[in-house]
Order: sequence, then structure tokens, then C-alpha cells
Amino acid sequence: MPGAMPDRPEGMTPLVADGDRPREGGPDRAIVDVAVGVLIRAGADFLLTSRPAGKVYAGYWEFPGGKLEAGESVEQALRRELIEEIGITIAKAHPWKIEVVDYPHALVRLNFCKVFEWSGELQMREGQSFAWQRLPVEVVPVLPGTVPVLQWFATEQQFDAATHSTV
Repeated sequence: MPGAMPDRPEGMTPLVADGDRPREGGPDRAIVDVAVGVLIRAGADFLLTSRPAGKVYAGYWEFPGGKLEAGESVEQALRRELIEEIGITIAKAHPWKIEVVDYPHALVRLNFCKVFEWSGELQMREGQSFAWQRLPVEVVPVLPGTVPVLQWFATEQQFDAATHSTV
């Protein structure tokens, strides 16, 4: 399908978040596909948003995005989610990387896309906060599914210090 991203390579172990907690739905639960926007502005700053009150991991910082609806491509879902969540319209989504994260509440496949151009002013439509960041990230806590992206940025930028605080 046009705009689709390849599946995560077989044999790669999912990142396990909060491994000491039981998994809802057991070992055979379905993977939930999520489109994630890594918005990058001039100067290499990237956008993080906080998870709204009432959601799992409320207050944790992440890259914006959301679940794919039936029949949507990753790019279509990302366009819809970014309008709904933060009030912007993206130009082009550049498929980047995929990470599977095993959270206690869901098994998710995060389809990360870099976004360099958008229109509209940021509007936090779900009561969340936003912060433009660079390495090392200053906001805490960082959602487990966000950590690999920070590591990918560190590799790209030859940044060899801690990417975020775990406190």
C-alpha cells in the first residue's frame, strides 16, 4: 500500500516497559499500530508533548501521534492525529523507524516519521503541554517508547552523553 511502512524485522525483541507489571490481554494480544510524528524545526530542536490527564502514563513526555484507524496508512493517521491533538497540518511525513513496545496495557508498533514542514500554530487540544527539546532532553519523565528515538538522535548527532534523565 502506498505510504505504508515495512514491518519491524523479524526476530527483534520488543522493548518491554514496566516488565514487573502483568500484561493486559495476555501473551497473544494483538499489536496496535501507532503513527508517531517526530517534528523537527530549524536548529534540530524536536517537539515533545505530555500525555494528557486521564490517559495511561499521564504526564509522561512523548512524540505526538496516535492509533491507526481501519484502512488508514501511517501517513494518513499521522495527518489526522496531529490536526486533532496539536492543531497543525503536516506537509510530508518521512517514514523513519519502527519500534515495538510491550506496555502493560498494550503491545504497540510505533511507526516513527520525521516531519520537517507543517502549517498552523501549535494548539494543545487535549490539555497536554509541549516543549521544544534537544539532547539531552530536559523534561521528565520520558515515556519508554520515546527513549529509542532519543538514542537514534544521539547516534545521528554523535552525541555520547545521557539523552534524558531517569529521575
